[in-house]
Amino acid sequence: MWLPLLGLILGIALGILTDIQIPAVYENYLSIAVLAALDTMFGGIRAQLQNIYDDKVFISGFFFNIALAAGLAFLGVHLGVDLYLAAIFAFGVRLFQNIAVIRRILIEKWEEYKLKKSENLPKAR
Repeated sequence: MWLPLLGLILGIALGILTDIQIPAVYENYLSIAVLAALDTMFGGIRAQLQNIYDDKVFISGFFFNIALAAGLAFLGVHLGVDLYLAAIFAFGVRLFQNIAVIRRILIEKWEEYKLKKSENLPKAR
């Protein structure tokens, strides 16, 4: 659990401390790649909470989603159609669905925790 948190902290620190500028040509690709990565990350969290997490599915999904999204954006640029909007919509919907399921699971776990805690308290006479 500490390794992903360490990676997140290092990534944020590097992003803040460096002055890397993304060319405007790649903005659509980067935005879709970040959205696809977030979708995969929250999907992994959801799978972990549902006890169905698999490393191979997570890693392959991470790279496949990013490649698919970037490919749609690339194809759209060359066709003159804003296909990246379709990818943004699809990944955005999935992202919010995953967050909603994560929220429900956490609420259920919190209620179970409170119930167990109240059952373990000594009864008042």
